Amino acid sequence: MKALLLLVAGIGGLLEAVAPRRAVAVWTRALYRNAGEAEPREWVYAAAKAEGALVAAGALVGLFRLATDDDEVPEAGDADEPDGSA
Repeated sequence: MKALLLLVAGIGGLLEAVAPRRAVAVWTRALYRNAGEAEPREWVYAAAKAEGALVAAGALVGLFRLATDDDEVPEAGDADEPDGSA
């Protein structure tokens, strides 16, 4: 489940980094009643591109950590685990 969420966040961040004007237009229409009257300043697109790149990079790091995680749960019959009987 965590990997799926990271994958969705990474794809969303990648789309925002590649097409910041489209992402800002979509969010503007979703958040404002009169979206046609709202004109974002030019720096908003650079900020959206940077945000998308950071989200995509964070998702990649999270997916990498999940893939290389060494926390294997030992099974009940392992010889390395003491069973409490002496």
